[in-house]
Amino acid sequence: MKVAVVGATGLVGSKMLQVLAERNFPVTELIPVASERSVGKEIVFKGKPYKVVSMDDAIAAKPAVAIFSAGGGTSLEWAPKFAAAGITVIDNSSAWRMDPSKKLVVPEINADTLTPEDKIIANPNCSTIQMVVALNPLHKKYKINRIVVSTYQSVTGTGKKAVDQMMGERRKVEKGEDSDYPMAYKYPIDLNVIPQIDVFLDNGYTKEEMKMVLETQKILRDQSIRITSTTVRIPVMGGHSESVNVEFENDFDLATVRSLLAEAPGVVVTDDPAAALYPMPKDAHEKDDVFVGRLRRDESLPKTLNMWIVSDNLRKGAATNAVQIAEYCLKNGLLN
Repeated sequence: MKVAVVGATGLVGSKMLQVLAERNFPVTELIPVASERSVGKEIVFKGKPYKVVSMDDAIAAKPAVAIFSAGGGTSLEWAPKFAAAGITVIDNSSAWRMDPSKKLVVPEINADTLTPEDKIIANPNCSTIQMVVALNPLHKKYKINRIVVSTYQSVTGTGKKAVDQMMGERRKVEKGEDSDYPMAYKYPIDLNVIPQIDVFLDNGYTKEEMKMVLETQKILRDQSIRITSTTVRIPVMGGHSESVNVEFENDFDLATVRSLLAEAPGVVVTDDPAAALYPMPKDAHEKDDVFVGRLRRDESLPKTLNMWIVSDNLRKGAATNAVQIAEYCLKNGLLN
C-alpha cells in the first residue's frame, strides 16, 4: 500500500512516520511530502531511505491514503486535489474540522460514521481528543450537561521552535549560555506559564479554547453540551494535562465511573491518592493511552465529577489518532 505523509519533516510528521512503523501499518511504498525547500532531501523509514517529493508528484504517485500535518492553509489548498484523485486524506490541521460535510473522527468514538465517500477526514485537536476519549463512556451512561476544562499544554504542541526556545532559555539559566534561540512565544516559557494558545477571538476566548467547545460537541454528537475552556501553555514536554469538571444529567457512583473508564478502549485509570498515584506528562510520554486520575465528586455541585486527564499530544493527540483512522479505513474497505 502506498502511503503519503504530508509534512513529513515536521515534528508531528516525524511522529506519524514513527507510529506507522511501530504499528506495522502495511506501507509498501512511503511517499514523504514537504515544502519545496525540502524536496529532494532524504528521510529514513524502517531503515530504508526515501526522497521527499512535491505535492504534485505525490498525487501522481496515487497513494491509497495521505496523512496531512502541514498546516491549515496547505490542507485547504491541497487536500481537495488529493481527494479528487481518489486518495483518502486524513488531515491533522483545523482546516476541515468544523466543515459540516466532513467527519471529525476519534476511532474509539465515531469511526463507525465513515464511508467510502469520505475522502477528507478531519483529525481533531490534541486537547479535544484526550478529553473526549475519557468522557465518551461517561456521557453514554450519565449524559453530560456541562464541562469546565482547563488545560496545561506541552510546548511540543507548538512545534520544534517552541522546544528550542524552552531549552535555550533553560541553558541560559542553568549554564549562563546566552546563545541565540528562536522565540516561538511572545514571552519566555521556561519558569513561566502562558494563558494563551492560538489567537484571541472577539468573545475573549482563544481559538484553541473554542476548538475544544465546538469539536467536543461534534464528536460526541450532542450540541446541547455546554462547555467552557481555558487553555494554557506550560514548560513541559511529554504530553498535555487537563483539569476537567463534568456536570451530568444523571447521578453517578464513583466505583462505576472508575470501572467504566477502566473498561473504555484507550483509557488507563491511574488513581490512587493514598499512594500519590495520578497521571503526569512524563508517564504519558511515548504512550498511546489516555490516562485518567484524581477522580472525585465536586462537593459544591450535585451530579458533578472532577477528573485529571493526561495524554501524549504528539501521539494520541495527533499521529496515533490519524494512523488509527487509517487502520479503520483499511480494515473496513474504505481505501481505494
